[in-house]
Amino acid sequence: MTRWVPTKREKYGVAIYNYDARGEEELSLQIGDTVHILETYEDWYRGHRLRRKSKKGIFPACYIHLKDATVEGSGHKETIIPTELPLVQEVTTTLREWASIWRDLYVGDKREMFNTVRDMIYNLIEWRSQILSGTLPQDELSELKQKVTSKIDYGNKYLGLDLVVRDIDGNILDPDLSSTISLYRAHEAASKQIEDRIQEEKSQKQNIDLSRQAKFASTPAFALFVTLKNVVCKIGEDAEVLMSLYDPLESKFISENYLVKWSSSGLVKDIDQLHNLRSVFTDLGSEDLKREKISFVCQIVRVGRMELRDNNTKKLTSGLRRPFGVAVMDVTDIITGKMDDEDKQHFIPFQPVAGESDFLQSVINKVITAKEVNHKGQGLWVTLKLLPGDIHQIRKDFPHLVDRSTAVARKMGFPEIIMPGDVRNDIYVTLVQGDFDKGNKTTPKNVEVTMSVYDEDGKRLENVIFPGAGDDGIHEYKSVIYYQVKQPRWFETIKQQSPNTQKSNRRHLRFTFRHRSSQDSKDKSEKIFALSFVKLMRYDGTTLRDGEHDLIVYKAEAKKFEDSSLYLNLPATKMELEEKGYSTTGKNNQNLGNCSISKDSFQICTLVCSTKLTQNVDLLGLLKWRSNTSLLQQNLRQLMKVDGGEVVKFLQDTLDALFNIMMENSDSDTFDTLVFDALVFIIGLIADRKFQHFNPVLETYIRKHFSATLAYTKLTKVLKNYVDNADKLTEQLLKAMKALEYIFKFIVRSRVLFNQLYENKGEADFMESLRHLFTSFNNMMNSGAENTGMVKGAALKYLPTIVNDVKLVFDAKELSKLFTEFILKVPLGRLVKQKLDCMIDIVHSDLFSHHDCREILLPLMTEQLKFHLEKRDEMKREELNACCQLLSDVLEVLYRKDVGPTQWHMQIIMEKLLRTVNQTVISMGHDSPFIVSTALKLYFLLHLMFVL
Repeated sequence: MTRWVPTKREKYGVAIYNYDARGEEELSLQIGDTVHILETYEDWYRGHRLRRKSKKGIFPACYIHLKDATVEGSGHKETIIPTELPLVQEVTTTLREWASIWRDLYVGDKREMFNTVRDMIYNLIEWRSQILSGTLPQDELSELKQKVTSKIDYGNKYLGLDLVVRDIDGNILDPDLSSTISLYRAHEAASKQIEDRIQEEKSQKQNIDLSRQAKFASTPAFALFVTLKNVVCKIGEDAEVLMSLYDPLESKFISENYLVKWSSSGLVKDIDQLHNLRSVFTDLGSEDLKREKISFVCQIVRVGRMELRDNNTKKLTSGLRRPFGVAVMDVTDIITGKMDDEDKQHFIPFQPVAGESDFLQSVINKVITAKEVNHKGQGLWVTLKLLPGDIHQIRKDFPHLVDRSTAVARKMGFPEIIMPGDVRNDIYVTLVQGDFDKGNKTTPKNVEVTMSVYDEDGKRLENVIFPGAGDDGIHEYKSVIYYQVKQPRWFETIKQQSPNTQKSNRRHLRFTFRHRSSQDSKDKSEKIFALSFVKLMRYDGTTLRDGEHDLIVYKAEAKKFEDSSLYLNLPATKMELEEKGYSTTGKNNQNLGNCSISKDSFQICTLVCSTKLTQNVDLLGLLKWRSNTSLLQQNLRQLMKVDGGEVVKFLQDTLDALFNIMMENSDSDTFDTLVFDALVFIIGLIADRKFQHFNPVLETYIRKHFSATLAYTKLTKVLKNYVDNADKLTEQLLKAMKALEYIFKFIVRSRVLFNQLYENKGEADFMESLRHLFTSFNNMMNSGAENTGMVKGAALKYLPTIVNDVKLVFDAKELSKLFTEFILKVPLGRLVKQKLDCMIDIVHSDLFSHHDCREILLPLMTEQLKFHLEKRDEMKREELNACCQLLSDVLEVLYRKDVGPTQWHMQIIMEKLLRTVNQTVISMGHDSPFIVSTALKLYFLLHLMFVL
């Protein structure tokens, strides 16, 4: 006899296959049926469908997917609640609803809609499976949640179903916990967003993930994560695999190399790196998204004999870097977010170097323009993924991909945001090309260029040259050798890095040239035949200019080149040669000592990426202001003429210099106004759209690096002087108004630091200075000067931005009174819209959240609303809109549970506004264009019901 075992707890499941009953004791099921399991026996269950509890039967266990769930209610009101993520429940409900519509579309032969809904259903099923797997990291789960909710909302709109209103994180808003206004605004925003999405999809013919593109377009920094899986090439010797990003239209590399050393056995040389060849190409930004094409380029350099066909290895020179071939892949779609499949392994076909005069750069361009490559199965296998954020954010968000062992290949140029503490001191040197006479040889030389870094005393510096990310620093770099080529073109880029900026300015790069022979015995007898050099610091103290440099090639005895004093006083470039009056032909150049100028030529290209070394002489003058204080006023004025891009690179050092000038001249006000103006200039730069991504940098600087404890007194004093003289200093004050938020951040932070150091010393004086400053603002608002209209409007716009910071060091109730007095000083009938907007901003500030402050501010706002609504016939549409906005925002704050209205609050609103609002609506009539006035009444009455 069989024994059925009752389930110990409530067990539920979903049918995943159709099952046709073969007897009366069995239960027929369809895919999707939810069943309540009552008993079990081996591979069978006994129970009933939830939709028909009276019919019980048995069914195979393998046809059922068990679900964790709880039961709410009893009898006819019993409800089964799945114990899974709310998002998964929402997806499940949505899929069931869409599936019914999908069947109707098939029956109705609506093919296009049928296919669209099918694709959306498949997407949701796949994403639901990913969520249920429980294997996604938090960052990917959050990203997937946004995709799921976006797809659900889009699908519901497409099918004409009800719109679900969500918060910014994608969670469904609870109408019992959300105010009417917040629900309305969320509904309005969601409708617009979905409508825009539908319009975008209609206009886009290509299958592009628009949300992903938008995400990376708005991200100030992102990176390309690359994993090298394998190199399949018949090299025969050790090799260097150099990977980088390349702009094919400009024919230039845009990133450092990622260097992997490959052994002749076909494996990575460092066995610890096996299966861990990962690199992240960082610092990419919006400018890179605008590039028409970006290629991922891999150059393979063979390290060994001059020619592979030579077999007598004992007599042959070894360790020579010889060109072998390239592999190129177009990664534009991955960079721009049109394609994303990190699990896909991409095969990049290999193109070998054809002839001895076939330069690697030429092969790269040939492969890019070629339709296909005859690779014969040779190439690289890689995976690629785009990651949002800078390297610090990426390590935090994607620790499973990028850890401390992952090589970081930086962009050859600055990222769009340079955070304080991100110290960088890199100089990229590209060996471009040369032209070398064959001398006494019958064929052109096999020229090898060796680059090294020396100080002014002739000492070679160790480990400061980096041929690629993933490799250690070296003391000298040897170029690729092109066999018997008179005019080699290398285009090899190396990074010279220095942690010590003081010493780096005294350095110079030295390039020596040597003919390399394929026979080891001959090669040993070959000496350096020429030398070129270039100093990293110019005569005016600035760093070597970016761009190409045509270096002079000097000849002398090889031993004499070891003494740097022999050549350091000579001109390094042909431009310097002409400036110093030497002859380019070499005639009458007696002052060259033991050196002579060769007819050979050599060109390099340099790019400085340093947060310590500047190429701008005016900025340098400020950064090194202590070296010549007599020029300080001139340096401060010149700063405001420096290109913004150069200033933001050195933001921390520039701000440090300004506040050091202020602190070291604390007993004098000589430089205060100039420093204030310079500070306003820098804040104005960051407010500019071009540099707006530097806002977090400035915030970080104020919070972590700013230390001027006395700055608050001087900044407040200069600002008050500008306000007191608004009619004379209108232009300066207008700029200061736009920078007011950050000026006060500096003032408040300075005062906080002073308090910590001196235990609230000077508290009364500080408070009094702020009161006097507000008095100056009030007097300015009340003045009749004709040319102050713009600064008055600016004061109304920007003064509320200081509230949250000032509240940290000033009594909140008194601050509320000061703002009340400020609003009341606005001339009647003027700046109405600006005044209302000012009060709206105050409602959104921390002040209005405090009960004591609301008791001061709320009567002001209701009085102002009453006054303006009673003059409705004279009001413009935007002013009435502002009235509506102000009242709805006030009610919105009062609705919040952490705030909560009191009976006094409601009495104020009812006494002052209810009758006025009603009269406003009635007086305007049904044909009034000011439709928003009706919304004003509705907002008010709806909220009144809630708060009472």
